[in-house]
Amino acid sequence: MTYMLEEIYEQPEAVGRTLAAERSRLAQVAAEIRRRDPALILIAARGTSDNAATYAKYLWAIKNGLPVALAAPAVTTLYQATPRLRDAVVVGISQSGESTDIVEVVRAARAQGAYTLAVTAGASSSLAAAADETALCHVGVERAVAATKTYTAQLAVLGLLSALLAGDGELLAALEAVPEAMAAVLRSADNIAERAERYRQIGACAVLGRGLNYCTAMEVALKIKETSYVVADPYSGADFQHGPIAIVEPGFPALLIAPPGRTGPDMGDLARKLHSRGAETIVFSSEADLLDAATVSVPLPAPVAPGLAGEAVSPLVYTVAGQLFAHALCVARGLDPDHPRGLKKVTLTL
Repeated sequence: MTYMLEEIYEQPEAVGRTLAAERSRLAQVAAEIRRRDPALILIAARGTSDNAATYAKYLWAIKNGLPVALAAPAVTTLYQATPRLRDAVVVGISQSGESTDIVEVVRAARAQGAYTLAVTAGASSSLAAAADETALCHVGVERAVAATKTYTAQLAVLGLLSALLAGDGELLAALEAVPEAMAAVLRSADNIAERAERYRQIGACAVLGRGLNYCTAMEVALKIKETSYVVADPYSGADFQHGPIAIVEPGFPALLIAPPGRTGPDMGDLARKLHSRGAETIVFSSEADLLDAATVSVPLPAPVAPGLAGEAVSPLVYTVAGQLFAHALCVARGLDPDHPRGLKKVTLTL
C-alpha cells in the first residue's frame, strides 16, 4: 500500500482526534473573536491549505456572518506593504507551519495589533510562534507529498471554530458524525478505483463544485494534477458556464461534486447540460436523481445531518472520495503517488 493510500485511510481517526483535542482551545479562540467583533477575517495560505481557506470563506460567511478575504502574501513579502489589519482577525493555514510568506503575513498583522491564529500540524513551527493562538491538526507524520489527512483535519478545525462561534449544536453534532461517514466512503474504495480506471488515458478534465464544495473541486483537481499530471481545472459550477464550458466536446471528462443541499439542483442541471453535449460526466453524490445524470456515478453516503449542517460538513466526506479517485487514477497510469515529479513535502515561497 502506498503512503498516500495509508494516509487517506487514517483520516477518520485523525479528524476525530483533532475535533476532540482542539475543542477547548477553539472555544477560547471563538470567545476572543466575539469580544473583538472584527470587521474582517483575512486568511493567508498556499496550495492545499488555500483550498481549506476557501472552505472557511464560504462557511464563516454563511454560518457566522463574517466577511472573509484570502490574503495575497506577496503584498507583504515582495512589495513590503501591509494593509491595515488592526481591526481584522488574521488566520494563517500551513500544514508544516514553515511557509515563509504565510508566516510573514501573520507576523506583520500581529505587529499591527490584529488577533492572529495559526492552523497547522507543526506545534513547534514558525507559524505557531508567530501567531497569538495555534489550532493543531492532530494527524501524526504525513509522508506522502500529496497532502490528504492534513487537509481534512484543517477543514475540521475551521468547521469546529465556525460551530463554536455560532453556538451551533447541529453543526457540532454533524462534525462528530463525520469520521464514520468518512469510513463509509473508504469501504467503497474498490468501486471508486474501478470508475477511475476508465479515465487512465485522459490528458485533461474539469472538476466542478459550488458553494461549500467549491473547495472540494479545487482540492480534488489539485490531487489529480499532483499525482497523475493531468490538466485538471477546478471551477465553480456557475463560473464554468460563463465561458469555460466552451471546452466541452464529446468524451471530455467532467467530475461533478454534487451533494444534496442548496447547490444540488444547480449541479444536477449542469450535469444534464454537460451530458447532452456528450461529456463524460463523473458525478459524486448520494442523490439518485443526480447520479442518474452521470455517465459514471460515484454513490456516496447520505448526509450526516439534515439541512445546512449536513451540507456544511460534506466537503470532509466528499474530499475522501476525490482523494481515492485521484490515487486510483495515478496508479492506473503506472505512476508513483508518493513521489510526484518536481515536488517536495514542504514548499518554501516568498
